[in-house]
Amino acid sequence: MLHVLLHMIEAGEPITSERLAAMMSTNPVVVRRTMAGLREAGFVRSEKGHGGGWTIACDPAAVTIDDIYAAIGSPAVFALGHRSDNPACLVEQAVNASLEAAFEEAEQLLMKRLGTVTLATLAADFHARYRARKATMKDISHDV
Repeated sequence: MLHVLLHMIEAGEPITSERLAAMMSTNPVVVRRTMAGLREAGFVRSEKGHGGGWTIACDPAAVTIDDIYAAIGSPAVFALGHRSDNPACLVEQAVNASLEAAFEEAEQLLMKRLGTVTLATLAADFHARYRARKATMKDISHDV
């Protein structure tokens, strides 16, 4: 979603769900569902009809990655996890107990970091890379 938001910042004009979906190799319905949470949080807006689409509705310097994470429903941070929440096997219980503390520590550290990085920070990093590479808009356009 951060990828999409940075493209929206750069575009400076509405981008349709279809175009965003093509950028992310997904379905427009998935884009609309995900963007709904961002719209409810006031980060984006959508306009229907000819010339419509999604636009940024916030100050990128005031929105952190953590804000975006919360707006999209705070999905699981790590794909790793317990094989089962209530295992009968004592070995699995021991493994789960050991990993639980590590997962909690890692998640706390990650969430703390996400609270310090704004969309504007990401956009500035993109611009620095763009200048250093002497890229063209075609290099980042995802035109299909």
